[in-house]
Amino acid sequence: MVTNKLSGAIAALMDEYKKAVDELILVIEPVSQHQLLKTIEPVSPNTDCISIQTILTHVTASMFSYAVYIENSIGLETLRPERLQFDEVTLYISRLREALKYNEDFFNSNPDITMEELDQSKKIDTRWGQQYDVEQMLEHAIVHILRHRRQIKNALIHFNS
Repeated sequence: MVTNKLSGAIAALMDEYKKAVDELILVIEPVSQHQLLKTIEPVSPNTDCISIQTILTHVTASMFSYAVYIENSIGLETLRPERLQFDEVTLYISRLREALKYNEDFFNSNPDITMEELDQSKKIDTRWGQQYDVEQMLEHAIVHILRHRRQIKNALIHFNS
C-alpha cells in the first residue's frame, strides 16, 4: 500500500498507480543511452512517440499534468511543472518517482476529495477534449503508463530482433 492515510478508492488507485510506475521502471532500467535515444517511429505524427526518450518525457510530464488538472478542479491554481527531457534512464526513473510522490502528497493532503462526479458541469475539462471526474482522471493516468510501458517494451523487442 502506498500510504496509511488513504483508504477506499483513492488508496486502491494509488496502489495501482505505484504498481504501474514500478512495472515501467523494470522495463526501462536496463535501457542503454543508445536505446533511449534511438528513433522508433521516424515518421510518426506524434512527436511524443519518436523514441523511448520522447515517450518517457511525455509520460513524466503527463503524470504531473493529471495531478494539476485535479488540483485546479478543486480551486487550487497550480501550474504544471516544467517538461524535462533527459539523456539517461536513471534521471527518468527519478522523475517517475518524483511525479508519483507529487500525486501521493496531493491525495494525502486531500483524502476527502470527491472521487466520483455525476454532474457534467463539475467534471474536469482536458485539453484533448475529454471530461473526467477525479476517479476517471486517476484511472486514465494509470492506463496511460501501461500503454506506454507496452510501447517501450515492443520497441525494445524490435531493437533486439
